[in-house]
Amino acid sequence: MLDRICIAGLRVRGNHGVLDHERATGQDFVIDAVLWLDTAPAAATDDLALTADYSRVADRLAAIVAGPPVALIETLASRLADACLSDPVVCEAEVTVHKPQAPIDLELSDISVTIRRSRA
Repeated sequence: MLDRICIAGLRVRGNHGVLDHERATGQDFVIDAVLWLDTAPAAATDDLALTADYSRVADRLAAIVAGPPVALIETLASRLADACLSDPVVCEAEVTVHKPQAPIDLELSDISVTIRRSRA
């Protein structure tokens, strides 16, 4: 059975989207990431090297969101999940990309995509 570390509400400005104005002006994206791993070795030894350093993971996720734009938040979510899985102790990652200012002519509070990936 795996444990989880959650990073919730990571707000980063990015220029992702299909429309030209989204890429030109950008908007805030909110990222939630759940890392599935065995925390028992870290808990038993009180050693940060044996768990996922959530500060480093958050920095990697923020750099991706603030980095080169993609058209789809599905693509962004996939890249973020890959970044989570680049940590060798992470077995699975679930990432939600929220796009609260999505260019839709209807009243809504959020558009999001959630993906879950695991090591092959």
